[in-house]
Amino acid sequence: MSYEKRQSTQLRALVVHEWFASIGGSENVATTIRQAFNGADLLCLWRDKSVTLQGDGRVMETVLSSRPFHGRKVLSLPLMPFVWRRTHARRRKWDIAIVSSHLFAHHVAVAKGMPKFVYVHTPARYIWEPEFDERGDSLLARAASVLLKPLDRFRAQEAISVAANSEFVRQRVLKNWKRDACVIYPPVEVTEIRGVADWSACLDDDEKSLLETLPVDFILGASRFIPYKRLDLAIRAGELTRTPVVIAGAGPEEQRLRDLARDACVSVDFVLSPSNNLLRALYQRAAVFVFPPVEDFGIMPVEAIATGTPVVSNLIGGASESVLEGITGAHFQPDDDESLLSAVNRALALDCTSIAKHSERFSREKFEQRLHQWVSTTLAISAPAARNESVH
Repeated sequence: MSYEKRQSTQLRALVVHEWFASIGGSENVATTIRQAFNGADLLCLWRDKSVTLQGDGRVMETVLSSRPFHGRKVLSLPLMPFVWRRTHARRRKWDIAIVSSHLFAHHVAVAKGMPKFVYVHTPARYIWEPEFDERGDSLLARAASVLLKPLDRFRAQEAISVAANSEFVRQRVLKNWKRDACVIYPPVEVTEIRGVADWSACLDDDEKSLLETLPVDFILGASRFIPYKRLDLAIRAGELTRTPVVIAGAGPEEQRLRDLARDACVSVDFVLSPSNNLLRALYQRAAVFVFPPVEDFGIMPVEAIATGTPVVSNLIGGASESVLEGITGAHFQPDDDESLLSAVNRALALDCTSIAKHSERFSREKFEQRLHQWVSTTLAISAPAARNESVH
């Protein structure tokens, strides 16, 4: 165990996260932080009954966990900045608070003298970057953002230190909050993925049968079926290269994607709501994984890289940091057929035998190591400053 880990794991930590309606990327970060700090206590606005959280620490919720607010984000949204100021975190029973924030969790008020660390997935997009979040398109949201921006920036200054989940988000933090941040990439199950040579051997009979019905060579697109994920570009990549396409996931865009697939000049197969094992088998079988959205980071490209499959990603966004041009994949300019075609061809030409090793820097183990270094280093720097202030 490293010195930094020994030092920081001795701290009583409170982990703060927005809410738990499911276990996605940001929720996985919050649960990993809890585990890294010995099952620390957790504070969130609410938690759905369907979500099971491991660990010995307490799980505390706020007044928004009661009806009619529980799980209703739009109704709760105007109250969140105020609710975060009146929570259990104001009690002085923890040494530090570590906040996982993508909306207003960093507004949480903590006990006087308790260091507040903020791990930011993004400053609230609907306030600061409405072009990336449809919730920010309404007149009401735009009017509210005029009031919320100064408050959001002001409360971001309360943190003793800020970490961003990518350089892309770090630049957004610097621009919007006027604060610098270190970069700590979120945890991906790289070790687990790389530990299985053939994920198809882990499938049940129905999944194996489904996998065998798919083309031998195909381009894979996978995500939730929602507009900003741009799965239409995965289909377009198949058309441009005359390669069959497999689309995996689920969501409200399914019918529109099926309409596009029907009119496409190549075959397009759909795999709905794949299990983790099936998704990993699809990564391994795919000739290339096409990931078009502008994401804050992007877990799925790293998962694909961990299986040894090259990735084509948007030149804009956090995915361009994990997808290394000419090494683990290629980048393309959005809505540019020539750029997309060139990127797919460059990715297909790569030597796949050395791709997987480049995923190691995004492993859960690396995340925990950098997390402990962040906390220990920050506290070591701030302690002399605090002593000097008390002397003067």
